[in-house]
Amino acid sequence: MTPEFNLLEEKWIRVIREDCKIEEVSLVEALINAHEYEDLSGEMPAQDVAVLRLMLAVLHTVFSRTDEDGEFSPLASVNQVKERWKTIWNLGKFPENPIKEYLEKYKDCFWLFHEERPFWQVPQAEKGTKYTSAKLNGELSESNNKIRLFTVCGGKGKEEMTYAEAARWILFLNGYDDVSIKNKEGKPSPGVGYLGKLGLITAVGKNLFETLMLNLTLLKDGVNMWGEGNNPVWELETPRSENRAKINVPNNQAELLTLQSRRLLLQRESGRIVGYSVLGGDFFDSAGALVEQMTVWREQKAKKGMVEYKPRPHSPSRQMWRDFEAMFSGQPDDANSHIPGVVSWYKTVAEMMEWSSGTLAQFRIVSVQYGTKASSIDDTFSDSVTFSSALLSAMGSGWQIKVVTEIKNCEKLARTVYNFSKDLAKAAGDEESNKPKRAEEQLYDRLDLPFRMWLREIDPNADPIEDSDDIIKKWQKQAKDIAMDLGEEMVEDCGEAAFVGRKAVDEKSDVLHYSAPEAFIRFKNGVERIYHI
Repeated sequence: MTPEFNLLEEKWIRVIREDCKIEEVSLVEALINAHEYEDLSGEMPAQDVAVLRLMLAVLHTVFSRTDEDGEFSPLASVNQVKERWKTIWNLGKFPENPIKEYLEKYKDCFWLFHEERPFWQVPQAEKGTKYTSAKLNGELSESNNKIRLFTVCGGKGKEEMTYAEAARWILFLNGYDDVSIKNKEGKPSPGVGYLGKLGLITAVGKNLFETLMLNLTLLKDGVNMWGEGNNPVWELETPRSENRAKINVPNNQAELLTLQSRRLLLQRESGRIVGYSVLGGDFFDSAGALVEQMTVWREQKAKKGMVEYKPRPHSPSRQMWRDFEAMFSGQPDDANSHIPGVVSWYKTVAEMMEWSSGTLAQFRIVSVQYGTKASSIDDTFSDSVTFSSALLSAMGSGWQIKVVTEIKNCEKLARTVYNFSKDLAKAAGDEESNKPKRAEEQLYDRLDLPFRMWLREIDPNADPIEDSDDIIKKWQKQAKDIAMDLGEEMVEDCGEAAFVGRKAVDEKSDVLHYSAPEAFIRFKNGVERIYHI
């Protein structure tokens, strides 16, 4: 087989320029011209994260070994790490020579079609489960027994794709594949693709160069040296091809960022991709695997009363700011804080660069939602939040506590609205409805934009924590007014029967009389207990 479509030369990564023009560029162009692009702009944000991690693997490998001039200089101290990152950041773009020289050395590993080691594939996957290109396309994600009524493409677009499209989607599939592949050998399931298990979070800069730099965690959790050199998958002498291989947790970023969750092999006809075959790939127990820098964590009890941390996937029903505490509340040197590594790294570089209070920090979450038994992908979603970078500093720790308190107050407010809706349903004799849950969601929808604006306006440098009362009260009044307006609308919509009321059993099995006026009084008192203003 003649090698074809080299990802270092061919145009396949989709980027967006400042003039909103979308174009395809090669991997080399995407890296060395990253300062010219606003962001990645693939078919969906989840795909962009998969591409971003590939680019980060290259950067970790290159700049952990060489300096900005391409001179061999392995990182050996925290100060050296900081100086190298700072030097590249101040350049405003990635130096060309180190990247080009490194990638040229491994050019043969980046052929999409190659007899021995096609990019992100292994020939042994030929014996795996066969799928059409529609399954490879994450926007379609169809199986043989599930046809969508409305799709983003039709005709030939559902049956085949270009090499450039396939290169992007093969990264997506490796990261997020469902568990529908057949297990012919009876081996343990690796579960969904590795990225699908994470609560992915990334820092976002003003352009693609800044985004890559802010996610280039050259120090583990922004504090400690990485113990081993970087070993991306393309540097392996022989690519791993074993079906469903449980491996040790990677101990370096390049290896983790290029983890092969699936063994894949593309199928082509007449210059188009028409399908692929797939086997299970590498997997490990993600509990306690704090080497991952781009996920939110949750506590879980381990053996012998120990506590360990496991990636916490995002919920599509939760606005990102509601998880502020898990994502941002803590300091890089806090042994009991397991906030995402990219957040800790951001704190480190923000302090190092002495960014002013006017500098805004932006973070984005991306997630995939799976169907029953994770046998298909149901949906993908993303969200972002922006606030003063000073909020992540030591000076901002007091404000972090205040923000978390207000988010918890929002949760109390949502529960109060939920209970109010339940009382109205009992008063109207409609207790089987799902109105309480919808009312809770409606409250969060109304709080969403105002809270984001309030959070963005907080500046710990300009607003000392001792002067926070007025700022807090301003938000509390706004939240209270939003809840009361919603409550009044709920009363207006509840119907005449609810005003007359009826007797019903409460949670304690007591028989009480429920009516709209009585329920509104309890609701109003509940809101007053939350906000004493």
